[in-house]
Amino acid sequence: MENFTPFSALGGGALIGISVTLLLLFNGRIGGISGIMNGVFFAPKNDRMWRLIFLFGLVLGAVIFQLVMPNFNLPRQNYPLFLLGAGGILIGIGTRMSGGCTSGHGICGIANLSIRSLIATLTFMVTGMITVYIIRHSLELTV
Repeated sequence: MENFTPFSALGGGALIGISVTLLLLFNGRIGGISGIMNGVFFAPKNDRMWRLIFLFGLVLGAVIFQLVMPNFNLPRQNYPLFLLGAGGILIGIGTRMSGGCTSGHGICGIANLSIRSLIATLTFMVTGMITVYIIRHSLELTV
């Protein structure tokens, strides 16, 4: 992340906050990505369209940003595929165990003063920091 600035993080955080607030105001739904994604497959049919639109907008926003600023934030490369797959599986298990992901607990849950969400978010953050430390220092995989 050579182009990281606090302004890019602030801008991204503001956009996420605005999107979940608008989803709650206009649709009465919590903007947790794991719950939205899960509902695409397991929710009743009449509850799927808004989820698909939200996910489509999420991907479309990233594509548009990459087209407008192609060199702003290049994806990480040279990570072993098995580590990426293992990371995805562990994230899925952790998300399922905690009943949501960082967007649901960290943004919506903490905003609702949920102790459960605060504990889940702190667990995500500490686990992430430990994982980065292990990958960078023990496995010596740097970007």
